[in-house]
Amino acid sequence: MGRGSNKQKGTKRWRRNVNGTALRMVFIVGRATLLRPFLKVLLMSRFALSTLCAVTLLLGACGGGGGDVPPPSGEDCSVSAQQLKLGNYMDDWYFWYRLSPRPASSGYATVASYFEALLYTGSDPAFPRDRFSGSESTESFNRFFGDGQSLGYGISVAGLEVAGQPNAPLFVRYVEALSPAYVQGVRRGDRVLSINGRSAAQVISANDFSGLTANQAGEVLSLQLLAGAGNTRTVNVTAAIYALSPVGGTATLNTSGGRKLGYVHIKDMIKQVSTPIDAAFAQLKAAGVQDLVLDLRYNGGGLVSVGAEVASYVVGTRGGGQTYASLLYNDKRAAVNNTTFRFSAQAASLGQSRVFVLMGERTCSASEQVINGLRGVGLDVVAIGDTSCGKPVGFLPTSTCGRTYSVVNFESVNSRNEGRYFDGFAPTCAVAEDFTAVQGGFADPLLAAAKFYADNGRCLPQPLGAAPAPARTLGAGARAARTALDEGRGMLAR
Repeated sequence: MGRGSNKQKGTKRWRRNVNGTALRMVFIVGRATLLRPFLKVLLMSRFALSTLCAVTLLLGACGGGGGDVPPPSGEDCSVSAQQLKLGNYMDDWYFWYRLSPRPASSGYATVASYFEALLYTGSDPAFPRDRFSGSESTESFNRFFGDGQSLGYGISVAGLEVAGQPNAPLFVRYVEALSPAYVQGVRRGDRVLSINGRSAAQVISANDFSGLTANQAGEVLSLQLLAGAGNTRTVNVTAAIYALSPVGGTATLNTSGGRKLGYVHIKDMIKQVSTPIDAAFAQLKAAGVQDLVLDLRYNGGGLVSVGAEVASYVVGTRGGGQTYASLLYNDKRAAVNNTTFRFSAQAASLGQSRVFVLMGERTCSASEQVINGLRGVGLDVVAIGDTSCGKPVGFLPTSTCGRTYSVVNFESVNSRNEGRYFDGFAPTCAVAEDFTAVQGGFADPLLAAAKFYADNGRCLPQPLGAAPAPARTLGAGARAARTALDEGRGMLAR
């Protein structure tokens, strides 16, 4: 696939003044003052999971760790009280408040059903329906974004790739390095034959991967696996709280043409990235790498500030205090809350003019923002893999009654005012994954394509007689059908 037509596919320029009855919003660019201390932890993560307990806009409860977070004393947590607070909050802070339904809460028996009824349905051609907003327990939210930990088994499978294909092999695609599954020897490339006694075909047919999700520590997941050597085994994995490894690996590689290539895998945009990412880039800088590969294929998002930090290591002085991303709120909040994140000086930055980004359907939100931010200051971003998820909007989470709501509060644009890439970024070189190959290893087809491009300035040709590997551009309906939590959690099937 040629580069020219795909480099900026899915990116749209926005106008600072938006007129007309369809949108009815005016965005005012400015720095936030009232909430500035919290904006450094704004979230751009997918399907509703976002920053540290940033703001308690709803009389919210925010704890300092992963423990249970009770509502504050005296908070009214009745269904009607929570519905009232949600309705008021959405009317004030929701990005699409002018376009969203406003049903009476009396018609809904639960807080969850009322919340769903408040979400924007896609009535404006400029925006697809809201498939991003959602909620989770404040305990879970704080554990992930505060402590850099997760509760579960730590295994993810390639469920998206086999949707509607019950006879296709279901592979393990990622295992968290410090998770119970890794301790039990589960690895990428293992073929899943059954999950808790249900065959892989049954799981795929039902599109039900919930068995891979634990509700509490101590739950047991039973997997029947076929390893690469052809050995079948049953593995019982006990759920536990484990530390995430947001920087998965760093390496210096040589291409066939003799170029020195740096490789960094970044899994989550959480605050625990800072120390290992500095060490990783210091290592690559000392090695004198000529090209850089950022592996963001399973990065579902996280903190805007962390994405800006990662991008700053790539761009170096070219960023020079320039805008990385501007976050634009609705017309009620814009004057106070619109803010700009800028590239920062990093001693270990590489100052690249070109970067290879390995990406796919799970590259979402804050990781897509890295691509958009780098392109905004003129960096040549060569995207390899599949079309990204398409989430140019983000959250300023709020908590109430032990529940944290991540609702779309803003859209993000780069220094060239480009955003609204709801169809995702198309790859420069479309390359299919091989889940039996080690991620970042010699046989990884995405990394192999980056090496070839580094040497030859073009995409790796397809083998003779083979069909090209086109990227899957999911329509809004297919994307909306996903029920898994944010890929940044690194736990669920998809």
